[in-house]
Amino acid sequence: MNNSASARTTELDVSAATAPASQPDRRWYSARSLRKEARNNYQLYLMMLPPLAWLIIFMYVPMYGVQIAFRSFRAVDGISGSPWVGLKYFKKFFHSYDSMQVLANTFEVCFYTLLAGFPLYVLLALLLNNTNRRRFRRFVQMSTFAPYFISITVVVGMLIQFLSVQDYGIVNNIIRFFGGEPILFMTKPEWFSSIYTWSNIWQGAGFNAIIYIAALAGIDQELYEAAVVDGASKLRRMLHIDLPGIMPTVSITFILAIGQVMNLGFFDKIYLMQNSLNLDRSEVISTYVYKTGLASSLPNYSYAAAIGLFNTMINLVLLLLANRISRRVNQTSLW
Repeated sequence: MNNSASARTTELDVSAATAPASQPDRRWYSARSLRKEARNNYQLYLMMLPPLAWLIIFMYVPMYGVQIAFRSFRAVDGISGSPWVGLKYFKKFFHSYDSMQVLANTFEVCFYTLLAGFPLYVLLALLLNNTNRRRFRRFVQMSTFAPYFISITVVVGMLIQFLSVQDYGIVNNIIRFFGGEPILFMTKPEWFSSIYTWSNIWQGAGFNAIIYIAALAGIDQELYEAAVVDGASKLRRMLHIDLPGIMPTVSITFILAIGQVMNLGFFDKIYLMQNSLNLDRSEVISTYVYKTGLASSLPNYSYAAAIGLFNTMINLVLLLLANRISRRVNQTSLW
């Protein structure tokens, strides 16, 4: 009996030792942790307040006005007083004779700019990172970064001057020098996308390469030292150390660029480059919305809001697709 009693006592002790402890209230624990975190790092939370307030005021509050895309908006009635019309203005846009041309122009300009510029920004950062001459690297960084601070209006004026057929047109003077005929670049619809894209790349190359230069600076230098000892050339180091090291940054920035691809941040540049002769290829969604919603003698705010909302939905779908593909390909994504 003594043996059996001691055995039962041992089993009770073991079960008591292995039994899970009573779990504290997770909600109370998380609230206490949050208060403690806020108290210990209140300076950081105070620094977050201005951008958070800006985000709420300028990004979320205006979303209330999106509903005018589904209403026949009249200023005297206000947003809530205007009658609902459903998808009337979306159907109106798709049934208009120039909707497909506007969409095609937008996709052409946007993806041309993205696919031509994005690899060049990465390549510029890689080349600058592998340049041993410090003065030359600083000169290239400065010369590529400086155009970013030039006004869009000034850039368009420069384009008009450089591409002019007059004597001061540098490009056409070069064409004449080699025996060619001058080209009216700004009036040829087929040249519009190329002029817009490559002038954008010239203006933003240095600025867009900064983030990749910063990512390259964070790569462990011991990897380069080991590669040099093994006899790896600069090209090998670039392909097997630099590119894999910045690939997460490249993936994230590419996803963000895809999500903004339809926005065309340089609306004013496209609008200034437009004329009656190149309008077939230069009319994009942003300029079309401006002309129908604000610049028209009879502005249709609901119609313009519907087109803008449709444009935003395209950006959202592209962002979701890019994020999903990136997560499957290289396990890097926004969420």
